[in-house]
Amino acid sequence: MFLNPVFRKKSQTEYNQRMKHLYFILIAIFLHVGVAQADPGFDQWLKGLKREARGRGIATSLIDQAFRGVKPLPRVLELDRNQPESTMSFAQYKQHIVSPMRIERGRQMMAQYGDLLQEVGQHYGVQPRFIVALWGIETDYGSNTGNFNIIEALMTLAYDGRRSQYFRRELLNALQILQEGHSSLVNMKGSWAGAMGQSQFMPSSFLKLAVDYNRDGRKDIWTTHADVFASVANYLSQFGWHRGEIWGRRAKLPAGFDARKASLKIRKPLRTWQNMGVRRGDGSNLPIAPMKGAIILPNDTLSPAFLVYHNFRVLMKWNRSTYFATSAGLLADAIVK
Repeated sequence: MFLNPVFRKKSQTEYNQRMKHLYFILIAIFLHVGVAQADPGFDQWLKGLKREARGRGIATSLIDQAFRGVKPLPRVLELDRNQPESTMSFAQYKQHIVSPMRIERGRQMMAQYGDLLQEVGQHYGVQPRFIVALWGIETDYGSNTGNFNIIEALMTLAYDGRRSQYFRRELLNALQILQEGHSSLVNMKGSWAGAMGQSQFMPSSFLKLAVDYNRDGRKDIWTTHADVFASVANYLSQFGWHRGEIWGRRAKLPAGFDARKASLKIRKPLRTWQNMGVRRGDGSNLPIAPMKGAIILPNDTLSPAFLVYHNFRVLMKWNRSTYFATSAGLLADAIVK
C-alpha cells in the first residue's frame, strides 16, 4: 500500500512525537522509582514518623502494619505538582457543577433518602438540600470517592517537603482514625490529597466533625449514609449555619453601581441595598427581612451578581471559593425546584 507523501510525513511526525512522549514517561517513572528505592533519607524520616506516632499513643502493631513496605507514590507527587491553574469563567464552572444530570440525580437522592435526610436536617438545623448538594459536588453522590490509600498518599505528601508539616499532621490524624476503629487500612480510601469518603473530609476535619449517627461505634463516611449526611450537616452546624435561612440569591444591580461595594467585607441591611437600587434577579423588590447581605461578583463584572447572606459564609468554610459556594447554593436550590 502506498501512502500519500504528506500523509506519510504526518504519520512519521506523530510517531516520533508519541515515542518522545513515551520516552519521557519512562524516564520519569524510572527516576521516581529509583528515588523511592534508593533514598536513605526516607527510611530515616519514616523512623522519626513512627516514633512520633507511638508518642501519640498509636499502637506499634498498627504502625508496623500501616507502613510495611510503603514508599512515596509517584502518581501523588505528579498530581500535586501538576494541579491545573483555574482559567474557567464562573459560567463554565457553574455549568460543570450545576449540570442537569447532577440536578436530576440530586432529586433522586432526595426522594430515595428523604426520611433520613429530613431527620438529620431537623437534628442539626440544616436544610436537606444543602446536605445533598455538597454530597453531590464532592463525590457525585458517593460514586467517585477516590481510590488512593490514604496512608500512602498522606505519607508521600508529608515526606515531599512542600507542605510537609500540614500533611504530617493529617497523616498522624489518619492513624488516629484507624486506631479508633472507624475504618481499616484496606477501606480507608480517598483522594490523592487525603480527602476521605463520600463527604471528602480531611482527617483533621473527620476527628473534629464526623458523626456516628447510627451509633454503631464507627464514624463511617465511606459507606454509611446516615453518618455521611450527619457529618456534612454537623460540619455546617458547627460553623454557625442559620436554620431556615437561604444562602443568597441572584441580584440585579442598578446602572452605574460602584463595583467596589461588591465585597464580602461590606455587609448591609437588605433595606439599604433596596434603597441603593439593588433588586432580585427578576427585577422585583428584595424581601423585607432583618438580614444583612453582601454583593459578590464572581466574574468581577456587574453580571452575574449575587446578594449573599450568612450561610454563604458558612459554605465558604467548606471550600474557600466564591465559585464553589455560589454553585453549591444554586445546586441546592435547583434540586428542590
